[in-house]
Amino acid sequence: MEKILKYFPALTQVQRDQFAALAGLYTDWNAKINVISRKDIGNLYEHHVLHSLAIAKAIGFRPGTRVLDLGTGGGFPGIPLAIMFPEVSFRLIDGTGKKILVASEVAKAIGLKNCVAEQMRGEMEQGKYDFVVSRAVMPLPDLVRLVTKNVSAKQANALPNGLLCLKGGDVAQEVQPYRHIAEVMPISGWFEEEWFEGKNVIYVPI
Repeated sequence: MEKILKYFPALTQVQRDQFAALAGLYTDWNAKINVISRKDIGNLYEHHVLHSLAIAKAIGFRPGTRVLDLGTGGGFPGIPLAIMFPEVSFRLIDGTGKKILVASEVAKAIGLKNCVAEQMRGEMEQGKYDFVVSRAVMPLPDLVRLVTKNVSAKQANALPNGLLCLKGGDVAQEVQPYRHIAEVMPISGWFEEEWFEGKNVIYVPI
């Protein structure tokens, strides 16, 4: 939790309480439904919560923005972002019902009013959003093809609408088809922990 406050010191007390509650909730749920690697649950704040919040360093969503979290798993990056941006609406979808159950129950337990989780495959989602966020769900070209139908033409933020995804490793080949428009933002430019080396936020306007 102190790592969250290190990089986001201006959190309200409500936000601090919500972030603090995640450790117990995910530990309890993970014992029943494995949404985070068992050996990684101790790194929840660095590897999952803070990693998700790299998107909040890439963009400050304006109030009223609509965001789709595609392939959210147990709620990442959607739940940390929904805590960070209480005036932004988040829809979390995943094809696995057990994972969506965890995301939904965690959101309910911490009192998130701006976050809805539903079991659904990305192909079936027809809604329009300002941004789609995702964490290493599939290769970037496949992801762009899948979500293009979901990105609204109406602009409301400083960044043009599009896709913001978290990806690690060598992303040069995946980004190649979008090299003239995509932006690769190294997370190590924001967070100094060694684990973030080689991890990026990739932004593709759509």
